[in-house]
Amino acid sequence: MQPRPFTSTDLSEIQVRPVEPHEEQRYKAQMAQHHYLGDLTKIGETIWYIATWKDQWVAQLNLSAAALKCGVRDRWIGWDFTSQYGRLKLIANNSRFLILPDWHHPNVGSRILALMQHRVVQDWQHRFGHPLLLLETFVDPQRFYGGVYRASNWTELGLTKGYRRTHAGYSTETNTPKRVFVYPLCRNPQARLTQTDRAQLQLTGKANIMLTAEQMRLLPDLFNDIPDPRSRSGRRHRLSTVLAIAAAATLCGMKGYKAIAGWARDLGDKARQRFNCRLVDGRYVVPSESIIRNVLIRIDPNALDRVLQQWNDDNVAPKDQCIAVDGKTMCNAIDANGRQTHIMSAVGHTSAVCYTQKK
Repeated sequence: MQPRPFTSTDLSEIQVRPVEPHEEQRYKAQMAQHHYLGDLTKIGETIWYIATWKDQWVAQLNLSAAALKCGVRDRWIGWDFTSQYGRLKLIANNSRFLILPDWHHPNVGSRILALMQHRVVQDWQHRFGHPLLLLETFVDPQRFYGGVYRASNWTELGLTKGYRRTHAGYSTETNTPKRVFVYPLCRNPQARLTQTDRAQLQLTGKANIMLTAEQMRLLPDLFNDIPDPRSRSGRRHRLSTVLAIAAAATLCGMKGYKAIAGWARDLGDKARQRFNCRLVDGRYVVPSESIIRNVLIRIDPNALDRVLQQWNDDNVAPKDQCIAVDGKTMCNAIDANGRQTHIMSAVGHTSAVCYTQKK
């Protein structure tokens, strides 16, 4: 489009902005056509950006969820495996950066990155309601050196181990290790990402956790002594498996039957095996949303509460010096006489754990 090299004036006229809804099909088509990794579906918190020059599209960028595991990044931050899960949303991954054909001029890439870095904090806060503290990206050393990121003051941390996500979890063989680059969006992001006060990070609610492989393996055994309310002829999945998956999904932040079932479907084969899922035609099958709902509605709540409380005490709950007693009216919970249900609870001050409750 521009046979002559860009001048400093041309560079100053480049603008970066989020993609408008009516532009998304064009964005996806060009990414699929021109990027060597192809198009990438929006998953979770994602912003698509385009760079323009005099209304002409110059480049496309995709910022999406941070990598679940990255050893060199996690060591650089200094957080542990269990605490990072609820804070990964404070990091975004530059998962695609495409300079469109005919726009490969000197300094164009670094100019676009600088413009994106300047505005992404405000865009992220406005769209998702929480801050963004760090950007990361992975560069294939067999294809690129990462010069555009180096020119934009990104820091190279090292190489990944080369494993990649698959439909069954992580690959068993290493692929090409990727260079890991990060760009801080605040002062001392390591200190902010590891601080104990979640309120300063605008993280609301209780902290979610990431279950270890050992916790997944042991969780079903906790429910072995709970009576199964289902008839024998209708049991396709073990009661302990259904309850373990529901408990694990809730611990990882899922709310509602649909979210729990979706979390279960996303489990890889190794995780499904740890939960003792049924093996059908060589693959482990997870319970459906209707099965999960049916079990949770019919299970003895007191027996389930005792088991979950014991697991919480053994694994994640801090010790409480003070207990608060409080009552509340349950919305839309009406008994046979038309009266609303009232619940009295004993809650730990430090852990926010409900030790017991009484109707």
